[in-house]
Amino acid sequence: VQLQASGGGLVQAGGSLRLSCAASGRTFSTFVMGWFRQAPGKEREFVAAISGSGITTYYQTSVKGRFTISRVNAKNTVYLQMNSLKPEDTAVYYCAAARSRIGTAQALYDYWGQGTQVTVSS
Repeated sequence: VQLQASGGGLVQAGGSLRLSCAASGRTFSTFVMGWFRQAPGKEREFVAAISGSGITTYYQTSVKGRFTISRVNAKNTVYLQMNSLKPEDTAVYYCAAARSRIGTAQALYDYWGQGTQVTVSS
């Protein structure tokens, strides 16, 4: 599986961005998809995840109510809608795919995209 993230950019605090992650292959719907981020000088952290069916979602506490993860299996694409952005959301955002089960641990994820930069100015 190859993953291609896009949609990052520069936005003012309070603004919105939508990230997309396009996946190759015919078995997209069988993968759990996740978004992670890494801020400068910090370790990569979990942001959100969605089950293959789209029924189950997980969020990091700090983004609950502001970010929404979704997927369109017919398009092999997962999205991260980010609203009410804060400067502390500035990071490189990565999408990832897991074959096993939904979860927050990076070790669960087998495939990773290249990352897209999100910068939120104050």
